[in-house]
Amino acid sequence: MSLFAIGDLHLSFSADKPMDVFGSVWNNHPQKLMEGFSALTVEDTCVLCGDLSWGMRLEDCREDFAFIHTLPGKKILVKGNHDYWWSTAAKINSFLQENGFSDFSLLHNNCIPFGEYALCGTRGWFYEEEKGDAHDQKLLAREVLRLKASLDAAGDRKKLVFLHYPPITRNYRCEGILSLLQEYEVRYCFYGHLHAKSHAVAWNGWHNGTCFRLISADFLNFNPLRLDTFLL
Repeated sequence: MSLFAIGDLHLSFSADKPMDVFGSVWNNHPQKLMEGFSALTVEDTCVLCGDLSWGMRLEDCREDFAFIHTLPGKKILVKGNHDYWWSTAAKINSFLQENGFSDFSLLHNNCIPFGEYALCGTRGWFYEEEKGDAHDQKLLAREVLRLKASLDAAGDRKKLVFLHYPPITRNYRCEGILSLLQEYEVRYCFYGHLHAKSHAVAWNGWHNGTCFRLISADFLNFNPLRLDTFLL
């Protein structure tokens, strides 16, 4: 029973949203995902760090979720900035149950135990003092509270954090989230969102006691990262 993670599947079986604007690596990427997930078994778990489907409503995501359902392993969903279909947890869980997606769980204002670890996370947000407005500041404050609730729910377990937005890049720091990671002694944080040329600014390494790793699908060549061999 191993733990994996990958972000930004950007599926669009019911929408016209080609991803080749981000390069030829995205050509036929559902097939690449199928090949990448072949390394998993039904006993494994994979955290999906946001931007799963281009569907605007839950009903629009049915084909995309059905595709994810065919991939081996249990799936833990984190919200991304393009997951416009994301509704309340109750509505999403009802939709998942009605459609037989029993292998899906939500990581949202909660934590999910996995062995000695607790899987914690939220979407995150970009906010820069010189560019952000009051709306951005409000959204970031809410995401910080959600991450804190997730970390509090973890209790004394070792904490792994999964975000959609990067809390740190080579030219950006989200101090609200970084301070929480330090306060709760989070040693590993995984994030997505960055594509193509943005890979160059990704922070892959340590900062103030936390190791950060970009796991967007194109960065991983559509192969979920196996975490239990990555963790120290």
